[in-house]
Amino acid sequence: MTQAQTVTSPAKRQLVGVIADGAFKVLLGAAFIIGAARLGDLLGVPSWLMAVSGVALLIGGGIEIGYVRSRPMLTYTRLMVAYDSGWVLATLAGLLMAWQGSSAGGEVWIGYQTAVPIAFAALLVAATSVRPTSDTRAKDCAP
Repeated sequence: MTQAQTVTSPAKRQLVGVIADGAFKVLLGAAFIIGAARLGDLLGVPSWLMAVSGVALLIGGGIEIGYVRSRPMLTYTRLMVAYDSGWVLATLAGLLMAWQGSSAGGEVWIGYQTAVPIAFAALLVAATSVRPTSDTRAKDCAP
């Protein structure tokens, strides 16, 4: 097997996926904070709400990354599916409201971005901790 043909275990791919999800939230949160005034104008929401949403995303993403080794992947998977499903629904609701001429579409979408990362983080913190055994550590490190 050559170096280009490295095999990655499903557990490692899931780990990378969780870290990438958390990193995306952190980056999005930073963008919301940095561009609060401009993005707020585009979405029709006050800049303070954009900044608060950015902080919520930073917290949620940071906790997601911080707990990656101490929570079961099944817990992460369930929370991420619920989060992303709600994100799609909030996005569709916000777009539908905007298409109908309502100014509340941006508020719905940013409201979701503000509340749900904190709920996600709280559920993750409250989840049962995983204590890796020598068997699971060896399995996670196997090529």
